[in-house]
Amino acid sequence: MAANRRQFARTALAAGALSYSRILGANDRVGVGYIGLGNRGDQVHEAFLEHGDQFTAAVCDLKESYMDLAVKKSRGAPRKYRDYRRLLEDRDVDAVVIATPDHWHALMFIDACRAGKDVYVEKPLSLTVREGRRMVEVAAETKRVTQVGIQRRSVPALREAAEFVRGGGIGQVTVAKGYHVQNEWPAGIGAPPDGPPPSEEEWEAWLGPAPKRAYNRNRMYYNFRWFYDYSGGQITNFGVHYMDMIRMCLGKDAPLAVTAMGGKYAIRDNREIPDTCEVLWDLGGTLVVFTQYNANGAPGNARGTELELRGTKGTMYLQSGRWEVVPERVSDLEFGQRTPVDRAVERAWGASRKPAMEPRSGGSGSAETYPHTRNFLDCIRSRKKCHCDVLEGHLSTAACIIGHIALRTKSYLEWDARAERFTNNESANRYLHYEYRKPYRLG
Repeated sequence: MAANRRQFARTALAAGALSYSRILGANDRVGVGYIGLGNRGDQVHEAFLEHGDQFTAAVCDLKESYMDLAVKKSRGAPRKYRDYRRLLEDRDVDAVVIATPDHWHALMFIDACRAGKDVYVEKPLSLTVREGRRMVEVAAETKRVTQVGIQRRSVPALREAAEFVRGGGIGQVTVAKGYHVQNEWPAGIGAPPDGPPPSEEEWEAWLGPAPKRAYNRNRMYYNFRWFYDYSGGQITNFGVHYMDMIRMCLGKDAPLAVTAMGGKYAIRDNREIPDTCEVLWDLGGTLVVFTQYNANGAPGNARGTELELRGTKGTMYLQSGRWEVVPERVSDLEFGQRTPVDRAVERAWGASRKPAMEPRSGGSGSAETYPHTRNFLDCIRSRKKCHCDVLEGHLSTAACIIGHIALRTKSYLEWDARAERFTNNESANRYLHYEYRKPYRLG
């Protein structure tokens, strides 16, 4: 049954693509170039391959094996490049997908926009707040269609859930929590020693604007996200999904303040990011919490879901592409008016407390990337704003970045969202960007 529903959703979402092929002709397809094809890049490539109105025009990666696999999966014969700038010069490339490590996103995104390409860039949008703001500015200047890979924005059931919350469905939301829970104890990603890189040229190209460091295999490819030179850690890796969904549900742009606590408490590896932390944001009437427990795998809440929104009338639990609402039970009596008997009965049976709303639920399965890539391709043709354009992606990413700044500085930070600066801790503002290695510069 779940597979049938999934196929039905995909058929409906593909209807737009079929109509385009009738109007534009079978050969008028979007040529897509891919920069970064390991792990998530491979997954996004597969999501695009499911659409008949696009084709893989070119691929770019430092690893030949990643490119070879992408070429094998593609129809036709996409060209291979080791230098992304050569891919941007390819006239068959109409749009670019960037799925590199975070510290490369800004430079590649800006270069792609200025090369006249529409851009799909994986989350988190940027490594720093300043990078993200510059990406927003350049996309506006060049009038490019952009999509940030926070795919929950395009899942119909989750859009329905957000609309339900914004419409007051669960009452006033006072607390929203996201959980990233998995047990990586004791060895984590391991602790290999520093040493000479297999290829000095590849290591140099991989580092790009990041500081020059001694080579360590954990600093490259998948494990880069455990090091601050290249990533905001799990606060930006997973947290940006949760923050974006919460923002969509509440209709709010940015936090007023943030604080955090945590550290590397238990795992014996060479990571820099914590294995345990909690980040708290004041989102203007709603307390938002990101919980990262990576030395214990027990569920964060009774439902075992990744997200919860606690409203005055009910609690919404979200897991991937599905959601449910559990009603609150409330009493018309003020606390001071309740007799000891009233309170005893309430504790025992909840007899004098009534459900504040009816239970609700929606969605099934996972938060797939397919509808998000479909939305991007549709917007390339219509020139409309994507579900998660660069501005929406920046707002969610920036909120998470300032969360890991609060953790690194052990601070309570008040945030001026308009100026994108901290108002009560000038020293924390130095983490809003970093000095690129020469010759790289944020254009």
